[in-house]
Amino acid sequence: MSTVRPRPEASAPAAADASAFRTRADEVYAQLKRDVADFILVPGDRFTEGEISDRLGVSRTPVRQALFRLQQEGFVEVLFRSGWRVLPFDFDQFEQLYDLRMVLETTAVHRLCETDRHIDRGLLDTLADIWLVPAAQRSTDMAQVAQWDEAFHCSLVAAAGNAEMARVHGDVTDRIRIIRRLDFTKQPRIDATYDEHAKILKAVRANRGDQAAMLLRAHIETSQAEVRKITLHQVHLARHAGKASTTR
Repeated sequence: MSTVRPRPEASAPAAADASAFRTRADEVYAQLKRDVADFILVPGDRFTEGEISDRLGVSRTPVRQALFRLQQEGFVEVLFRSGWRVLPFDFDQFEQLYDLRMVLETTAVHRLCETDRHIDRGLLDTLADIWLVPAAQRSTDMAQVAQWDEAFHCSLVAAAGNAEMARVHGDVTDRIRIIRRLDFTKQPRIDATYDEHAKILKAVRANRGDQAAMLLRAHIETSQAEVRKITLHQVHLARHAGKASTTR
């Protein structure tokens, strides 16, 4: 008769260490992605694992794991014997991601306007509280508006009720975040975003699917056109603006 041997007592601490390691690597990964989105790290920047380790107060192992993950996603590259570098923008890839975003979001607003479909009206009401406000109540905080803009588009897709569509859209959003935020370094674009979001929301709430999709398409195409104008100089200006805001 065979017996089941108990696992060595050391296995529990080992499992805990592995879990903690994964957590630290995930935290470093998330922080470095925020650094890219917030222009702390910009295209062309070079750094070492040791520098990141010292700045974040973690060992090099989770830093290395996070960087390899970011390398797979096209954010950074490893340099032979000289650390890592933030990759330049891939505008061809951004074009493709914007095309995919267009398909997902216009499909979502059509679904939102189908009267026989169950949708999340609560998400739409939350968006209305932010975007359907008098001009005097509009935010002028560029970072805040950039976050609200991202949430607006993600909420439209989420409200349509297709979890897989929302998952894919979330991935696209993650990959274009940095260039979308550059769109909110100019006040006229903030004003235009409020106006355009309000029109889209009103069309959706009135179940006018074709109009909502047309407005949304024009809105995304305008943003896409702005992306084509982005220069490295703009990125560095955004970095300096971010540093200035944190020292006030």
